[in-house]
Amino acid sequence: MKLSLPSRVGAVALAGVLALSLTACGSDDPVGDGPSAGGSAGTTDGLSGDLNGVGSSAQEKAMDAWRAGFQTANPDVTVNYDPAGSSAGRTQFIEGGIDWAGSDSALKPEELTQAKETCKSDAIDIPVYVSPIAVVFNLDGVTSLNLSAETIANIFQGKVKTWDDAAIKADNPDATLPSTAITPVHRQDGSGTTKNFTDYLNKAANGAWTAEGADDWPLQGGESGTGTSGLIQAVQGGQGTIGYADESAAGTLGKVSIKVGDAFVGPTAEAAALAVDASPRDEERGTNDVVVKVDRTTTAAGAYPLILVSYAVACSTYADDAKANLVKGLLGYIVSAEGQAAAQSAAGSAPLPEKLAADAKTAVDAIKGA
Repeated sequence: MKLSLPSRVGAVALAGVLALSLTACGSDDPVGDGPSAGGSAGTTDGLSGDLNGVGSSAQEKAMDAWRAGFQTANPDVTVNYDPAGSSAGRTQFIEGGIDWAGSDSALKPEELTQAKETCKSDAIDIPVYVSPIAVVFNLDGVTSLNLSAETIANIFQGKVKTWDDAAIKADNPDATLPSTAITPVHRQDGSGTTKNFTDYLNKAANGAWTAEGADDWPLQGGESGTGTSGLIQAVQGGQGTIGYADESAAGTLGKVSIKVGDAFVGPTAEAAALAVDASPRDEERGTNDVVVKVDRTTTAAGAYPLILVSYAVACSTYADDAKANLVKGLLGYIVSAEGQAAAQSAAGSAPLPEKLAADAKTAVDAIKGA
């Protein structure tokens, strides 16, 4: 069986790969911890070779489980994945340096055009991972808080400066809140998590956040961390800090329940799934380009609209059958019931809803060689 460290694919020095292997969350050998996929959706007869992907750090725990299951079922295949961030993944995919990318936001129209030149066919976004984005904080004696989108927006803009501010107290009348200064922490790198977080603030904060959703943090200055793990470490390392990250990375940090209608809802897989169910598809996308337009202002009972729908970005046609079959095999396993269960176990994500999973499978099945 071939085992592989997560490695940065493309023109990256060996030192960068070694640094990644030392700092990445989880095991350097995910195969040992994963479920067996033998005789299941992960098994594809006769597959061999290497697959190289780069992208979403939010997908990292799920990807470790997917790599483990798929490599166990296909011992002649090596799957490399570098969780360098969604922007890095899309960039390297467009440049032709990798076989697929992980991204917490779908390709933009201009990226679709650029990727078509690289693929010599249409590029497609396939939903693979649904997870709540947790607003996390580190404040002695406080483990949970209720906050509206408007208050969160004002915290991250520096307008709400202390934890005992009247806006926070109003939604937490029974909490004992200190006068500790608030230190917001954002992602330093281009991030699909940032895009989803800022999109939520733009649409749900009643005009308090005017910047549109974007991969790059729109404000100057402030504390920051690179990647999901870097942001979490920055929040953990301070007192009075607050940030945002895939819920699977929150650990022991405090978590915010956000205001949805007249209720406050916490970041759970079940609540994320309800938000997906309440959201329409992007009907302007091409055939097999399966993109969800998340409804950030839904008031559906129990829904948590601060979510990311994370994608595998792939070519609809690859240069040869061997590569097409490798990509098709991996992504087919990821969107299968077994692959989704592996992600749920490893990362606490929400399995793809039935209709979305069926459309994702249709998109994967259509991948072919030239």
